[in-house]
Amino acid sequence: MAEYLIKNGFVFDPVLGIKGDVADIAIKDGKIVETDAVKNPKIIDAGGKTVMAGGVDIHAHVAGPKVNIGRNFRPEDKIFNYKPGRGIERMQGGFSVPTTIRTGYNYARMGYTTVMEAAMPPLYARHTHEEMRDTPILDQGAYPVFGNNWFVLEYLKNNEVENAAAYIAWLLRATKGYAVKVVNPGGTEAWAWGLNCENIHDPVPYFDITPAQIIKGLIEANEYLGLPHSMHMHANNLGNPGNYTTTLDSFKLSEGIKPNSKFGRDQVMHHTHVQFHSYGGDSWANVESKADKIMDYVNSHDNITIDMGQVTLDETTTMTADGPFEHHLTALNHLKWANSDVELETGSGVVPYIYSPNIKVCAIQWCIGLELALLAKDPMRVFMTTDHPNAGPFIRYPRIMKWLMSEEARQQQIDAFKHKDKVVDATFIAGIDRELDLYEIAQMTRAGPAKALGLSHMYGGLAPGLEADVAVFDFNPNEPYAPDDIEKAFSNARHLFKTGVQIINDHEIVSNGNKRTLWVNAKVNENPQVMRDVKEKFLRYYTVTLNNYEVAGHYLPNPYVIEVDATQ
Repeated sequence: MAEYLIKNGFVFDPVLGIKGDVADIAIKDGKIVETDAVKNPKIIDAGGKTVMAGGVDIHAHVAGPKVNIGRNFRPEDKIFNYKPGRGIERMQGGFSVPTTIRTGYNYARMGYTTVMEAAMPPLYARHTHEEMRDTPILDQGAYPVFGNNWFVLEYLKNNEVENAAAYIAWLLRATKGYAVKVVNPGGTEAWAWGLNCENIHDPVPYFDITPAQIIKGLIEANEYLGLPHSMHMHANNLGNPGNYTTTLDSFKLSEGIKPNSKFGRDQVMHHTHVQFHSYGGDSWANVESKADKIMDYVNSHDNITIDMGQVTLDETTTMTADGPFEHHLTALNHLKWANSDVELETGSGVVPYIYSPNIKVCAIQWCIGLELALLAKDPMRVFMTTDHPNAGPFIRYPRIMKWLMSEEARQQQIDAFKHKDKVVDATFIAGIDRELDLYEIAQMTRAGPAKALGLSHMYGGLAPGLEADVAVFDFNPNEPYAPDDIEKAFSNARHLFKTGVQIINDHEIVSNGNKRTLWVNAKVNENPQVMRDVKEKFLRYYTVTLNNYEVAGHYLPNPYVIEVDATQ
């Protein structure tokens, strides 16, 4: 494998504590190494340019059945934007739900090298892995959804945390999953009865359990196993005025619980797309930002991490395992709607949406996402996402960087809102003059997500021994720049390396890489009760046999297995 020496770049790396100093980065055998460890490297001139580790996206919807539904029922999302194959690049298309090929290429162009699929229905794990396998360049993993799973609901109702943990370990192994995902706990199961769980104390029909019991029980099971990532949650009552109290009530369920993991994370709960969970008021007429209350809590509790879910003011395609929310959304916008129930496990819905700057609520949502990041005291615990594609396509990350780094850019957008005065009255954004620097951006997009995922031994930094995922951007932080220069530079990396392989050279994609699929193999003591339960439910309720359920090895041609031993 070729050796590289990236010379004289402005390096931003929270792992090494480098804040724009001029430094050299050496690559050998797929790893970052000391500069004197390379003997005859190819020289990459990064003079006057920004150098960072490869980006890590902790939460996006890029593979699996609901993503494919979005592709199928939105031909308008693809029209006029297909690009034929050229050189090493394969044919690609789509905007808010791009093809797998465009997904890999567009993330690479932004300097990202690792992306996690945030909701995998276990029954459709094979489909999810097939699409991840087809996505070039990126290392990926997928989170199976547990918050409405019948096994979990029954074990936790009976306070059987050890059985819940054994079931989680079995399902992670069967689906080749990475982490415990929870979506509208209890609410998606209630949707099968035409109901919902709008707060953490609403009972789940038939199961005699509440979302609060599900959330706390899954945190405890997660820590019992000592998994790399914490419980990853999308709470109840998403997207409704006044829902910030539900969010705070959900946060509080983590209090008093300490992380039990050998993988370096500090949190026991990651709450995703918090922008959708930070609304005050009691109707759309008086909805207002409560980002200040949310961030007061996050800033004072170091066992929680969050991501933004930033609205990008685009036409997009919403998709979530929160089935009742998608039904609510289609009733609001009267656009196309698809919903499904996934047997004993979960459900999902898909609805197109337009975040218009001429609509007051959309503008308030835009403000709230940015407020969450700008009010963060520790950027290592607040991460940049759009909940792709729900609040907007991931290709807008460089535009979000522009808004976070430039008060001028934010003010330009605020001035363009049709209902500017009402939006300013309902939010805090106009009073925030903070401008994030590139070191803080690297914390939010690289070092922080990698640590929260329990992957800081591989990704997120440029220390010797880490994976050689390195991005070089045409951006000189020591020279004057306009806000749009930020978006332009970080949309189109000049160079990108993935595990030591040069993926982009002078803005051209030159390799499809050697992507890997990450999954967690959690070993637990033999549990005959759980295996009897699994066999009994497959015989009685599932449409597939147990033998046809597990994801076989050929679905993961280049797996990276993270071993966890919970037998002690």
